[in-house]
Amino acid sequence: MMTEKELICISCPIGCHLKVVSGDTGEIIVTGNQCARGEIYGKEEFLAPRRIVTAVIKTGSLSFPYVPVKTDKPILKEYIPRLLKTLYSLEIELPVSSREIVLENFESTGVNVIITKSVKKND
Repeated sequence: MMTEKELICISCPIGCHLKVVSGDTGEIIVTGNQCARGEIYGKEEFLAPRRIVTAVIKTGSLSFPYVPVKTDKPILKEYIPRLLKTLYSLEIELPVSSREIVLENFESTGVNVIITKSVKKND
């Protein structure tokens, strides 16, 4: 059975309109891309879409109640709801430093969640 998906590439500023087709043999064909990155993006997005996730974590501080965090690399979309549920249930204490890992190797994906802003303790 042939499967087809249309995408807009986000690998570079051009924003190519891609058509990704998977045939009966399992071969994936990407058309519409103007560069090699578009072909890679199309195949990855078709087979296993991934995203960088940004969120906030509670701190318990009145002056800075939340600290921003993000994944250190893209994570499969299927993990995002569980990751967000985990992150929104956490509370960390200040001070924190940028690039500090707050959640390591989430569900054995190899993806860490890191602090994106250093915050001193003010309370």
